[in-house]
Amino acid sequence: MRLLLGLQAGPEGIGPALPGDRHEMTTGRTGTVASRIGAALAHHLPEQRLFLKSDSATRFVRLRPATQAIALGGAVLALGWMIIATAILLMDQIGAGDARAEASRQQAGFESRLEAMAAERDRRAAEAAAAQDRFAVALGQISAMQSALLASEERRRELETGIGVIQSTLRRAMGEREEARRLAGEMSAAMAAAPDPLPEGVASAEDMVATLRFVTAALGQTASERDGLAGSAEAARAEAADVAYEMRLLEERHDEIFGQLEEAVAVSMEPLDKMFAAAGMDPDDLIDKVRRGYSGQGGPMMPLLPPVTDDSGGAGAARDAARANAILEGLDRMNLYRIAVEKAPFAMPLKSSFRYTSGFGRRWGRMHEGTDLAGAHGSPILATADGTVTHAGWKAGYGNLVTIRHEFGLETRYGHLSKVRASVGQKVSRGDRIGDMGNTGRSTGTHLHYEVRVNGKAINPMTYIKAASNVF
Repeated sequence: MRLLLGLQAGPEGIGPALPGDRHEMTTGRTGTVASRIGAALAHHLPEQRLFLKSDSATRFVRLRPATQAIALGGAVLALGWMIIATAILLMDQIGAGDARAEASRQQAGFESRLEAMAAERDRRAAEAAAAQDRFAVALGQISAMQSALLASEERRRELETGIGVIQSTLRRAMGEREEARRLAGEMSAAMAAAPDPLPEGVASAEDMVATLRFVTAALGQTASERDGLAGSAEAARAEAADVAYEMRLLEERHDEIFGQLEEAVAVSMEPLDKMFAAAGMDPDDLIDKVRRGYSGQGGPMMPLLPPVTDDSGGAGAARDAARANAILEGLDRMNLYRIAVEKAPFAMPLKSSFRYTSGFGRRWGRMHEGTDLAGAHGSPILATADGTVTHAGWKAGYGNLVTIRHEFGLETRYGHLSKVRASVGQKVSRGDRIGDMGNTGRSTGTHLHYEVRVNGKAINPMTYIKAASNVF
């Protein structure tokens, strides 16, 4: 059987008529709206016939104007829907492109800020190291100056003692000389008043003259010794004045060095105080906890200068000792801060290149309790603080997860790792490699999910990272 498809127009069409066809014509005036609509459709969409011809018979399907109008309207609606849908898709793609461009710009800005923060951190670390070196040099200079000051003070005391001995000897010699002069005067007067020969038992005039000569010689020698002692006393006074001047110079130099050290300690302490305060940690409470944990390293510090128990050292020595002890206490506090920094997560878990993909907060109606950092697969993941590993393995949602417990009730989590490089119970230090970046667990791409928790409650990890940006 053969199938023949053909179309023939209705009464107003232009196709050839076939045998057996009947042409129907509508006559008369239509009085209804439906008849008018039908006439309009028949005028614009004349009736069509679809012929199906086989070897033995021919059949046709009549396509009325209303059917053609419905089919044409459906085609127009389908075409319009396709145009609208295509426009919506294009607008979505354009909007998504703009969003991706904005996200790329934000990412570039964030990466530049991170690079600037890293550079600032390195600069601050270099400045801190240089300040420590300068402090060590200044402390050595203070020790040398303290030794010189103590030696000068001892020398001054010896000179004062020598001057006192010289003055007492001089006063005794002068008294003896006056007594000898008085005796010589009495003897001379007695000799002049004696008209008769001396009685028995009284020395002769020659003996008295010899005695007077001896006394005179002794007086001359005493006077010479007195003059020499007076010269020595004057020289000692001049030397004591020189020593006092040198001591004043040393004290001024000490004041200058102490001022520089006090300023260096204050400048070094201020950013550390601000860093811990920005992270929501009480600096005094933090220092007390660290000191209790490290009480075996020294105990109470001995003062740089011994305590002054009399007036020999003066108020200046006590003041210098107090200032030196205050500086040493400041250095001890800085050392405790350094220990605390190692035990709190102020570092970045990545040293390689990465990009910030998602922050802390609500995301798609659910709480995102960490920060996502995307990078190359297998990038080293580093511990951000000293602590003990409490979990190392698979955990639902996190994939391969490493959890580290730190001091002060802190805990850090590192999720979606491709490989775990730590074990439960292991002691890790800040900067130790604990795993590799991956895409395990509930993850849409290679990245690190990093969390910080305080007493079990998740907080924004960027709080600690931003707090340390102006220090390290």
